[in-house]
Amino acid sequence: MARTSLRTQRDLTSLGDHVRAWRKIHGLTAQLVADRAGITRTTLRAIETGTGTVSLENTFAVLRVLGMADAVVGASDPLTTEMGRFHAERALPQRVRVPN
Repeated sequence: MARTSLRTQRDLTSLGDHVRAWRKIHGLTAQLVADRAGITRTTLRAIETGTGTVSLENTFAVLRVLGMADAVVGASDPLTTEMGRFHAERALPQRVRVPN
């Protein structure tokens, strides 16, 4: 298994901090969020601390409970950026291949 880069670890920790803050803003206990997301309290703790190898599915289940999933998906939409819109004007290929 590959080691997690320091930058990725920092991002995971920041995301976890944000998830925890949103949970507290909503006044929800960790157990309640875990139950609503269909995950264990331990998995939620891993998301909130940015540790472990939590699945994207579980992370999005928590984001959905906290009302953040649509914002996260929207933030990844390339058409929300100037560069993405520029490149979208060209026909996007079905497959991207590594040049020889």
